[in-house]
Amino acid sequence: MPTHATERPCILRLQNISLAFGEGAKVLDNVSLEMRAGETKIILGAAGAGKSVMLKVALGLLKPTEGRIFLFGHDVTDYTENQWYEVRSHIGVLFQEGGLFDSLTIEENVAYPLVNRSSKKPEEVHPQVEEALRFVELGHTLEKFPSELSGGMRRRVGIARAGISDPALLLYDSPTAGLDPITANNIMSLIIQERETRNATSAIVTHRFQDGHIMANFRYNPDSKRLERIPDDSPLRQSTRFVVMRDGQIVFEGSEAELDASTDPYIAKFSMQRSAH
Repeated sequence: MPTHATERPCILRLQNISLAFGEGAKVLDNVSLEMRAGETKIILGAAGAGKSVMLKVALGLLKPTEGRIFLFGHDVTDYTENQWYEVRSHIGVLFQEGGLFDSLTIEENVAYPLVNRSSKKPEEVHPQVEEALRFVELGHTLEKFPSELSGGMRRRVGIARAGISDPALLLYDSPTAGLDPITANNIMSLIIQERETRNATSAIVTHRFQDGHIMANFRYNPDSKRLERIPDDSPLRQSTRFVVMRDGQIVFEGSEAELDASTDPYIAKFSMQRSAH
């Protein structure tokens, strides 16, 4: 794969996207975003800034009032629901709070993307489900229901489900919301492992700058099975970009260092330097 970002295939491109509900103000206002293969985008912003709405537009769950959506090299803006169904089979999603089905067992929840999008039967995908749950260290929960698991465990199940179809694009909506710092860091460690094991392109909506800091500065070592700091001269450091949204607009996109250097009071709230004080 080409190492320079502009040489990599474009996985997702949002072009001048605007979205308004009825006569109300725009929830998204002329948003443009591009993600190339292997990139990670950390999407920060206050509540109501449009972060989650942008992900829903990218998934075809909300249709933009203006603008175009490109996925895997195709303009999918006007796709029918059946066409979107096929596109979504190449995207893994972790919804807020895990988004699990309460009435299904953990095994059925994780198997859902494979069973729902193909003619495979549950017993046919059982080995993949077992492997996916072992990846998040929850191999013992197959027969349990979501209500029997802690919040952090449900989030880990969501990560297993998001990655089970080996998607080219992974979207995480607030993966650490409501979790204690230790559990939140464990979730981010799993997301790093998934990113590098699958070499997927990832977008992470979060309110915690620490989540982006971990993604930008650490990689998973499969030999030691631990996270390690990315060397300063590694091209991996260039593949993680930070995006800040405000009032439905993207007001910043750049590296962690550029985010730290920003003098804009709103943008500065999301940097590591200010978070440390």
